[in-house]
Amino acid sequence: MRAVLDIVVFVLDLYVWLLIASAILSWLIAFNVVNTRNQFVSAVAEFLYRITEPVLAPIRRMLPNLGGLDISPIILILIIMFIQRVIAYYIYPNVF
Repeated sequence: MRAVLDIVVFVLDLYVWLLIASAILSWLIAFNVVNTRNQFVSAVAEFLYRITEPVLAPIRRMLPNLGGLDISPIILILIIMFIQRVIAYYIYPNVF
């Protein structure tokens, strides 16, 4: 059972890194640092969008309109960190 919890924590860590990569890539695209006409950049952007958008969309719907500022990745990262802490402090010690 601890191995399953370790895998869950690892997947959550990986998802946090995907969120960070998605946010950075969106900034790079917005400021025209990278060109989305490049096939590799377009494929990476599409992959990150498809991975992160299903989780970020409900958070964006609950947040008020902040103009051009999107804080939904930050809120999701905080939620993931909370889940990891709950696993580490409450669930993991009680599993044999």
